[in-house]
Amino acid sequence: MSAQAGWYPDPGGGNGLYRYWDGKAWSAATSPNPSAPPPSLGLVNPVAPPAPTPAGQGGQGYGGQGYGGQGSAYAAYQQTTKRRTPWGWWLAGGALVVVIVVIAVLAVRATTGLGAAASPPGGQGSQNACPQPKEETVEPGQDPNDGRVHGGPLSYPELDSPWALPAPDDRVPFGTDVRVQTVLDQADYDGTGKGHDWVASVLVAELQAGDGFFSPEDGSKIVVKCILGTFYGPAAVTSDVTVNKAATIDGHDAWIVESELHFDIPGLRTKGERLIVAIVATGTRSGLFYASIPDTQPTLLEPARQALAQLTVTE
Repeated sequence: MSAQAGWYPDPGGGNGLYRYWDGKAWSAATSPNPSAPPPSLGLVNPVAPPAPTPAGQGGQGYGGQGYGGQGSAYAAYQQTTKRRTPWGWWLAGGALVVVIVVIAVLAVRATTGLGAAASPPGGQGSQNACPQPKEETVEPGQDPNDGRVHGGPLSYPELDSPWALPAPDDRVPFGTDVRVQTVLDQADYDGTGKGHDWVASVLVAELQAGDGFFSPEDGSKIVVKCILGTFYGPAAVTSDVTVNKAATIDGHDAWIVESELHFDIPGLRTKGERLIVAIVATGTRSGLFYASIPDTQPTLLEPARQALAQLTVTE
């Protein structure tokens, strides 16, 4: 059975690009936005510009405890990443050649009838780069009592005070089986009395499958995009990427991203925070490590990095 129509990571190798699968054949059109509308019919029609995403409604989340719409923060993250890659022009030229070859092959297949039953790579289409959180009922005491915080296939040594005890959480849109430790940074920062607290956080989880997570690097891109698009409401966020690299965590392939975020949210004392994301390939599952440390709590950054350094994998 052919996979459902949708945007999938570009099989032609386009860095950060998605190609549309209509259920029978690949489109020649690509897009950096996996939530874009389907492209116009035909092999050589250009991609329609992505529809702008409106800001969402406030709610509780991490770091900036509110969910908002996707803004320009991820674009800034991508631009910073590109500036830090000296081989970018060579890679872009190579990717263009690959795309031209793929388009030529697709055109031949379209005219000869070949490849009509071809299927895209495994996994579900990336219809939504930031999937909705899953409600979970977590049974108490199901994790080992070994002094570590277990979430999905990952664990780290439990952090001492001022970190709160580990707790489950069902608000993380890109993770399931979440365990998080937090430190209060500013209570009721928006003055609404609705419990919108700003916190430092460290969490581990299982990466939610089925939304384009085909490798640790792919997973890191989508998770960072989701974080920048949902955790800071409508505020403009700039991202200065300091780490974006492949790694090995407990013998498993991983990808680590660290970035200094800057923003100005009404009522909030901190004007930035450090973002750390690690995606770990653990066989049939993928693990997620995420930390957000407000600039007003710099002493919490080292414990977060130690937690990352001491991650272990449970198969």
